Amino acid sequence: MDNFSIILEKYNGRKSRYACPRCKKQHQFTRYINLESNEYVNENVGICNRVEKCGYHYSPKQFYADNNIEPKQFLNCPPIIQKAINPSFIAINKLQPTLKAYETNNFVIYLNSIFEKTRTNELVNKYKIGSSKKWSGGSTVFWQIDINGNARTGKIMKYDPLIGRRLKEPFNHISWVHSTLQLKSFNLKQCFFGEHLLNTSNFPVAIVESEKTAIISSAYFPQFIWLASGSLQN
Repeated sequence: MDNFSIILEKYNGRKSRYACPRCKKQHQFTRYINLESNEYVNENVGICNRVEKCGYHYSPKQFYADNNIEPKQFLNCPPIIQKAINPSFIAINKLQPTLKAYETNNFVIYLNSIFEKTRTNELVNKYKIGSSKKWSGGSTVFWQIDINGNARTGKIMKYDPLIGRRLKEPFNHISWVHSTLQLKSFNLKQCFFGEHLLNTSNFPVAIVESEKTAIISSAYFPQFIWLASGSLQN
């Protein structure tokens, strides 16, 4: 049933993510959507992005079973084939200016506190780490550059320069370049952070969740190509 017409809603900014019914965290809940009717199955049917800390997942199948609903219209319908849409890219003239101002980039400041400056510079250049003026400066841009060298988007985050943890108070400091630039009709198709490095060597690939972990691990275990999915569900 789920394979034919019901999928998790595609990410389209914070407006497409909701408060989780269990943990109540805002913008963390992804709902299931019926492609035929273009409506949500139910406002509580979906999955919380906080897999480890919450783990809420209420599937359409369970919802129909709990409510004694026989979704006959889904049982014999043919698969819905959606036309493939090419991913959008961020122009190089938007990426290039971010590759500076590292003296005020909180994450780079943290890297300099645990590594020699030459090693930090190597990591910054290797992963194309950018700087952003968002939230009064000090923010970091983790560019998602695919294997063909195209910038799919950039994740903007702000860190504590002393302990290297992401700032979550008084709000979660995370955003996206394509959203900040307010690009119209932008078709986001994410890739692994660090994917552009796959063209640089034949080393084994190691995949972790966070960009920070990939970067630091690359310094300690250079015999691997370190990539990051950006989230546990990815």
